[in-house]
Amino acid sequence: MTDPDFEGDLGLTVDGPVATLWLNRPAKRNAVTQEMWGGIADQVHSVPEDVRVLVLRGVGDHFCAGADIDGLGEVSMADYHAINQRADDALAGFHGPTLAYITGSCVGGGAQLALACDLRIADDTARFGITPARLGILYPAFAVERAVRVIGPSATKHLLYTAEIVDAERALRVGLIDELLPSDEAPARLEELTATLVARSLLTQVGSKAMVDACVEGESIPADLTGSWLDELDAGPDFPEGRAAFAEKRAPRFSWRPGTH
Repeated sequence: MTDPDFEGDLGLTVDGPVATLWLNRPAKRNAVTQEMWGGIADQVHSVPEDVRVLVLRGVGDHFCAGADIDGLGEVSMADYHAINQRADDALAGFHGPTLAYITGSCVGGGAQLALACDLRIADDTARFGITPARLGILYPAFAVERAVRVIGPSATKHLLYTAEIVDAERALRVGLIDELLPSDEAPARLEELTATLVARSLLTQVGSKAMVDACVEGESIPADLTGSWLDELDAGPDFPEGRAAFAEKRAPRFSWRPGTH
């Protein structure tokens, strides 16, 4: 796939049920400026409601080399972290599955953005690091929390303490990414995976996302959350359609959307 040409540092493309949010500073390995952090949140919030899957990727050879160092120090670190969190919260709160497609550098703030997505796939050019120890600063608390949830405390401490850059095989081993592909196979896998996600029940995906996130944050799924999703299932069209498709030996055509029942 040829990367699209955007005028700004961010771009959004929509192809039917799949939207792609592009980081567009290839000359800077897609390092994120202070303005881009807020822009990421705005772009996510602008995604049409009928989009099922959101992909985050970089233009060119790199996903994201982290925060643009030139922007650090313009505001207090607390204010900078608050700006960062807007992007993180927007990605984590998107109404459907989110997927980071990682090539080249995925470092610092880039790792933060990737971890805010539900799923992460990478090709064998990808390199990862969480590098505030090279600058003498602190990684945002919300980003540390998310890293611990995804890869555990020991792997998080190793990346934070050493600021080492690790290869994609190491990232796969510690759970930082979900799939690792050869670079010539990764684009086809991205297309295949997004098509699979679109074909499945959005009710199942969104309900599962809510329950998994609740479990990670509170170690148990609240009964009222479970009950509300069971009510949604009973009132919605997806289970009857799934059951009918199974009986008729055909692919299901799921139609549930948030807020329709």
